[in-house]
Amino acid sequence: MDARFRPPERGIGFKATCLRASLYIITVGVLMQGVYYESTYLQGSRFSEFGLTELLQSLLLAISIGLLALEARRSRPLRQVATLLLAFLLASLIREQDSLLDDTLFDGAWQLLVTLVVVPALGWTIYQRRRFVAEFGRYADSFAFGLFASGFLCTYVFSRLYGRGSFWEVLTQAHYQYLFKRAAEEITELFGYQLILFAVIELTLLARRLTREQP
Repeated sequence: MDARFRPPERGIGFKATCLRASLYIITVGVLMQGVYYESTYLQGSRFSEFGLTELLQSLLLAISIGLLALEARRSRPLRQVATLLLAFLLASLIREQDSLLDDTLFDGAWQLLVTLVVVPALGWTIYQRRRFVAEFGRYADSFAFGLFASGFLCTYVFSRLYGRGSFWEVLTQAHYQYLFKRAAEEITELFGYQLILFAVIELTLLARRLTREQP
């Protein structure tokens, strides 16, 4: 096997695992305190398009995109993977601003911008498909990929199903309020984006370990 595409010789140590787990738990707690603050003190805008939860979602995506941009620029071991993930999360960030873009630009602006991001990224990945497949084989065996898969399922699958209006109408019946459905969907989506940020952090750490082990 090409040395550039071997998995890292050293895994994550026990102390490093405990430290990262502690930091991730604290971060989850801080973010949920933000959600509690919005629910308690920001009742005029809570869980709206311009509420704190939506802002935090965009912030998590922006941080993830920034980290991936650095990796796509400087990382040889996982450059193609980082580039594709960057395009995917950038498209997600644009999608999160759909109302703002439609109001300030034109109706359907976000679809156009997403297309301009996704199509070139997919074209580049296809062009570099051999390198991408080799990199992805190494990435798929990592903790980073497990976290990303969890975040993806939480945000793009579970939150959509859990936030269905029909489900909440049946569950709450005569007490149904749109706010309940909106809060459930947005909070779950927020947690998914947080998992994705953790996955991006783990990807950058994995790339550094791989870089140090290259001859």
